[in-house]
Parts: sequence; C-alpha cells; structure tokens
Amino acid sequence: MDNTQAKKYSNTKLAIGIAEGIVSFILFLLFVWLGFSERLENYLRAFASNDYLLLLFYVIILGISSSILFSPVNYYTGFYLEHKYNLSNQTFWKWIIEGLKGTLVGAIIGLPLLLLFYFVLKSFGLFWWLPFAVLMFIVSVVLAKIVPIVILPIFYKITPIENENLKQRIVALSKDAGLKVENVFKFNMSKNTKKANAAFAGLGKTKRILLGDTLLDNYTEEEIETVIAHELGHYKKKHILKNIAIGTASSFLIFFLIAHLHKFSLNWFGFSEITQISSLPLLGLWGALIGIIHTPISNYISRKFEYEADRYAVVSTNKKNAFIQTLEKLTDQNLGDREPHPLVECFFYGHPSTKNRISSINSFFLRLD
Repeated sequence: MDNTQAKKYSNTKLAIGIAEGIVSFILFLLFVWLGFSERLENYLRAFASNDYLLLLFYVIILGISSSILFSPVNYYTGFYLEHKYNLSNQTFWKWIIEGLKGTLVGAIIGLPLLLLFYFVLKSFGLFWWLPFAVLMFIVSVVLAKIVPIVILPIFYKITPIENENLKQRIVALSKDAGLKVENVFKFNMSKNTKKANAAFAGLGKTKRILLGDTLLDNYTEEEIETVIAHELGHYKKKHILKNIAIGTASSFLIFFLIAHLHKFSLNWFGFSEITQISSLPLLGLWGALIGIIHTPISNYISRKFEYEADRYAVVSTNKKNAFIQTLEKLTDQNLGDREPHPLVECFFYGHPSTKNRISSINSFFLRLD
C-alpha cells in the first residue's frame, strides 16, 4: 500500500501533538509566572478552608478549563482525523460518551492519588519523592492486576474466543513460553475503530491474552499465532519484570529531580513553601522538561524489547513469512508510517518502524544461516 496517506496521517497527529505540548507548557508557565495560579488559590480559599478540599477545587477547575481550551484540538485529532482517514467506527455522540467514561475512570483513580500525594508532601517535605515513588510502585502493580478484569470491561465487551482450534494453538504457544493460560479472550475493538491489536494484560491470576475482534476477523490463524507469539516473547524474555524494575528506578530518580527542582525554583515565582497549592503546577512543568530527556531513553529500551519479542515470535512459530506479512497488514490497517524519519522514530516511537522490524528479522535469519 502507498505510504503517502499513512505519512500524512502520522505526521499530522505528531505535529499537532508536539504543538499542543508546547502550547500547554507555555500556558501553564504563564499561568504561574503571571500570578494567576496564586490568585486562583486565594479566590478558592473563600470556599474551602481545608487544604485538601482546596486542592480538589483547584485541580478540577484547571482540568475543566484545560479540557475546554483544547477541545477543538481533541475533536480534530480524536474524531475528525480518524473519520477522514476511515479509521473510526464511532458516531460523534459515542466518541463523547467514550471520552466521558475515560475522564470519569481517570478521575476515580487520579483524584485519590492526588490527595495522597499532597498528604505525603505535607508529611515528608522535600523528601516526599521517596514515599511517593514507593506508593506509585504499589499502585502500578495493583492497576496492572485489575485492568483486565475491572477497567477494560468498562470500555469493551470481553468474552472467550469461539475458535477452539485457534485457542488450542495459543494455549500450546503459551505453554512453550512457560505461561499457563486457561482461556483466551476477545474484545469488541470494532465498536470504536477499524484498527487491529492484541495485548497481554494482567499479573498473576489476572493474566489475560486479549485479541481485538478486528484482528480475529481479518487475519488467518497463522497470522494471529505470530502476533500472540510476539506478545508471549515479552513474557519469555522477562520484559514485563524488566519494565517494572526500570520504571520503578526511573520513578525514584525523576521524582527526586522534580522535588529538588521544584524547591529550587520557588523563589523565581514568588512562592515560599513547597506545599503552597498554587506552586504545584511547577512540578508538572519540571516533569515535562525531564520527559524530553527521559522519553527517547525509554523508547530506545522499548524498541529493543520489541526486536527481541519479534525474534522470539519467528523462532517459536517457525513462521517468518507469516509474521512479516502480519506486520505489513497491521501497518496498512492501522495506517502506520512504515518509514518515519530516524529522529522521529528515535524520540517518539516505542515500537520500531515496520521497515526496521522486517530488516531486523531478515538480518537475524541471515546470521543464523
């Protein structure tokens, strides 16, 4: 398939995402620098003398304001572009409902975490980063366990797959990878999109292999087998545990840096205490700047893991051609850019480009020969 449309789609979303990030950063910086953050805090104190209630009001107002401000951009990228390139199955109102559900789930999880963060900040002062990093590790493990059985069903209908032959193929592959799988599930991905995907989700007893119905309806059993083998490769190569370890170490370092940079920069904006609610947006601003360095490093590690999972998939199934064909079909169906600019791939891509993945597979087999 011609890559021109895919490049237009990918580059448009990328350009808008970068522009939105820059504009958001500048607006929040001005919001704090020009004193609007402190004015909002002082105004809200007339309605909430309790700091925790004040923080909730402050964050909710900022969240609603930000959502309204960027709603045209969100509509353009989340709804208009997806329909323009014939990738979406959503009506406008379904898109709104899914967005509201996502916001509600995010608030249910995020607001208690916000209050816990502020409690830790007030209790531990400059050393808040240490207990909060520990807390976030615990939360991430809990979320990993409950996502497939609690959160995903809010958005999708999840049922066991009906193809018994395919199920047995996947169970056998899982056994070879050292993973006990009692059932394989599908989810109605097509209610929102024409894109296809599969996932390995959960921890411990909540481990699930999830296949989008768009994958099941458009790919052969051999092709689906290679997709699952790739996901199992992440398990076999211990990428899940490695990601948890790397993510935890990164969290400790990043929270440490944010805590000290936040404290260091208070005087620049006229703040005196790290617990001052109007100073808290500085945490996000410093986090965004650190992310510029952290993101390409994280993506490099992610791409390395993807290459390893690709090699496991073709070796464990002995279906090199089927896997390459699946990569090509998924790229076409999802309108992915086969060959992004190397700098774009380095900074923004957690998966290698299709061209590089296929090249890596072919090179691997040449070395074996």
